[in-house]
Amino acid sequence: MSPGPVARAVGLAVVLVALVAGCARFPDASSEPWRDKPEIGAERAPQPQSPPPSKPQAPSAPGGGTPPSGPCVDPDPQVVATCLAPVSAVVTLPGGQAALVAERTTGRILRVAPQTAPEVVATVPVDAVGDGGLTGLVLSPSYAEDQLLYVYATTSSGNAVLRVAPGDTPKPVLAGIPRGTTDNRGTVGVEPNGTLLVATGDAGTSEPGPTSLAGKLLRIDPFGRPAPGNPDPASPIVGSGLHAPGDACADPTSNTTWVTDRTGARDVLLGIRPGAPVGTAAAAAPAWTWPDRPGVSGCAAGGGTLLVGLSDARGLFVLRPTAEGRFIGTPETLLPGVYGRISGADLASDGFVWFGTTNKDGGAPGATDDRVVRIKPPSGGGSGPE
Repeated sequence: MSPGPVARAVGLAVVLVALVAGCARFPDASSEPWRDKPEIGAERAPQPQSPPPSKPQAPSAPGGGTPPSGPCVDPDPQVVATCLAPVSAVVTLPGGQAALVAERTTGRILRVAPQTAPEVVATVPVDAVGDGGLTGLVLSPSYAEDQLLYVYATTSSGNAVLRVAPGDTPKPVLAGIPRGTTDNRGTVGVEPNGTLLVATGDAGTSEPGPTSLAGKLLRIDPFGRPAPGNPDPASPIVGSGLHAPGDACADPTSNTTWVTDRTGARDVLLGIRPGAPVGTAAAAAPAWTWPDRPGVSGCAAGGGTLLVGLSDARGLFVLRPTAEGRFIGTPETLLPGVYGRISGADLASDGFVWFGTTNKDGGAPGATDDRVVRIKPPSGGGSGPE
């Protein structure tokens, strides 16, 4: 299979990322209704809501020939891997020619590449009841030297961040994160400065205590200790009020880590600056808000583009962040309905976008679901204001 272009262009939009000092609070939308952004100079930020999707475009076989057939063979040349369990996270490997993907319900981590059979590189013991399981995956900040992975997983004893070394049993680096019957999903990412950023679900508890690790934003070092610069040097907690976070993706262009979260009455995107505590104002004014709750999941950022996987709306939502942390232009939903429920995503070093699907989690799975897809990214640019 060989990648093909996405036949959609992306527009642009402007919003202000609200970040101030202090320990954050991200309350549920029921306590703070969505409202317009304030004026920004001569500009005014647009309404932060999903635009109507455009018509899906069916994929074609390479060279216009007869599509291949058979069990787990997909005729779409952009599909890299097929017949997987629900894919919760995708991270591309150096060089961009392969990726590691996490299966939520099995705990497997697989290496996938075009025209190559998926290879299991590790298996994390998980309890996937409800929305738990293996829900987060990221390369170590020093992956080129140590080949380590960090994952967020629900186990029989609770939620935890684990370190996965080649050929070794996964080891917890941060345990004691409460689990519940719902809202166990969480994620782990690496900020542009190399700090591990962890976003935890609230485990079905509307008001976890201030010292509980549920529903929190955490900064830790590779050994699970509080990262230097945290508001409380003895605590990994730098923010609270999260509900069911989907992903944390670093964006070197804007020096920001974006965190997606489903807060109950709305879906939100939070912008986190590395090395600085997140301010309480970020709770009242997320970087982006979806009142229609499209089911935000994975995200991928780089080169002035931010893509957010939508599971319920079945598409890729695209924004254009600037170096100052704003967005420019009009956003757009790509691939509406083409691949179904889109989950984890990543932007490879060669410029291609990889993402997975979760059609076996409440969708309408096809014969080759769930899948990993590799596409050419949307065109357009701009790392700064126009």
